[in-house]
Amino acid sequence: MTVVVTGASGRTGSRVARAARAAGLTVRAASRSTGFDWTDRSTWPDVLRGATAAYLVHPLDVGAPGTAEAVGDLARTAVGLGVRRLVLLSARGEDRALPTEEALHASGADWTVVRAAWFAQNFGEGPLAEELRRGELVFPAGEVGEPFVDVRDIAEVVVAALTGGERYVGRTLAVTGPRLLSWREAVAEIAAATGRPLVYRAVPARDYGEALAAFGVPPEEAAFLTELFAELLDGRNAHVEDGVRRVLGREPRDFSAFVREEAAAGTWRA
Repeated sequence: MTVVVTGASGRTGSRVARAARAAGLTVRAASRSTGFDWTDRSTWPDVLRGATAAYLVHPLDVGAPGTAEAVGDLARTAVGLGVRRLVLLSARGEDRALPTEEALHASGADWTVVRAAWFAQNFGEGPLAEELRRGELVFPAGEVGEPFVDVRDIAEVVVAALTGGERYVGRTLAVTGPRLLSWREAVAEIAAATGRPLVYRAVPARDYGEALAAFGVPPEEAAFLTELFAELLDGRNAHVEDGVRRVLGREPRDFSAFVREEAAAGTWRA
């Protein structure tokens, strides 16, 4: 079985590729470094041709403008080349993601949608990790609870969906961690594991948008993210789902396990 993994060097794609190889699958990495470009449809056929299945993760947010059209076009291209088994990464509770999911449904593919909670790894990679290394995390989450999910669990669920035959075709799987934590509680766990006095400062979404613009994020993207965070962090996702247990037959990895591993690796050293 040959699986095309889009975003193969990214946060989820790299772990999906690793989990797929561990399951004995042949992975065909799809990224700009391998000649694949979401914005250039001429690069799609060579990557897809001869594959059995594909994991789809768009480099922009799944609900961002243009994502539904890109995912729908890629899915139809894949189906036309005989790659019918497609798994899409989506976001839990994001109404803006529904057109992208519907574009996949309409493509003729044997599809599965994996709707994920906020990644635990967002605290260990990228902008939030940089802020924590400086000693303070500023974020527009207030005190809302979120069941942070380990990306390795997402990857294993994706591979199970890809290899599970008809069992997961036409299904939407919601995956979360095992318990709710606020951003303040998450930062406190990181502080305890690292022995550093880390601070969480909640700000209104509009103020965070201004901060993104100051960091060099393009105005349109900053405005989109500001609206998205205000939507997703209103409490609608403050509950746990059982998708990991149902698919993998075990409990999801806990946030504290992720924190211990990353602290031991020195992820948040000043």
